[in-house]
Amino acid sequence: MSTNPTVQTVLTGAVSQLSRAGVPNPRVDAELLIGHVLDLNRGQVQSKAITDAALTEADASRIAELVERRAAREPLQHITGRAPFRQLNLAVGPGVFVPRPETEQVVQFAIDALRATATAQPIGVDLGTGSGAIALAMATEVPHARVYGVEVSPLAFVWTRQNFRESGASNATPIFTDLAVALPELDGTVSVVISNPPYIPRAAIPRDPEVRLFDPEIALYGGDDGLDVVHRVSATGLRLLHSGGTLVMEHGELQAAEIAALLRADGWLAVASHPDLLGRDRATTALRP
Repeated sequence: MSTNPTVQTVLTGAVSQLSRAGVPNPRVDAELLIGHVLDLNRGQVQSKAITDAALTEADASRIAELVERRAAREPLQHITGRAPFRQLNLAVGPGVFVPRPETEQVVQFAIDALRATATAQPIGVDLGTGSGAIALAMATEVPHARVYGVEVSPLAFVWTRQNFRESGASNATPIFTDLAVALPELDGTVSVVISNPPYIPRAAIPRDPEVRLFDPEIALYGGDDGLDVVHRVSATGLRLLHSGGTLVMEHGELQAAEIAALLRADGWLAVASHPDLLGRDRATTALRP
């Protein structure tokens, strides 16, 4: 006769299975998956594990199913349907790029620039907004700004709209269009343009299965040299921003010099690259002349 499984035994088994599958943070992911099924945070899951709390067969079975999916390298955020980003908790799933922790630091440049703008209602534009992470961080953290999130993928825009609606940010507007032709009515009036464009060269296949197999290609690949969309972001930024307005761009760690040269050739001023917390140049800022 079998006794009910406990949180501790299920957690131990899940960590072991995820470790064997090469998942980068097996214990964190196991705790988050168990928490997702039981509607608990990680601290509560750890507490239940320590006290050897029992699980129902139904919950244990559901956890096993989700751990199996994560072991197949399906992104954790696709399984739970949510992705934390700064102060936001975003809905994500197939068809939309999962926001990354390193982008939280990049957004800070845009937030600081919006806050430093002297106008009463500065305008911020996020080109290629995807889940809306960047645009909604700006809108919720700089509530006196007006923010637009531009997205061209119909699959991603489903998530864009849902997150804009859920955020309750009345100062944020999702726009379904190509970033190259977006918002002509705002030409010359925008204070900050930010983008995390697709920047991976076509031949450079990402190592992580979560990225390679699950992130949408439109959000990853930027043509042969990875800079196709970067060129379009530069052109749109020059069109939208007022003189002295700020451009913020995220990019690959080996692209800073190339992107700086591209922006200088386009006429941008004060081009500067910025290291992330690991010292890799992952963001570039510039000012419109």
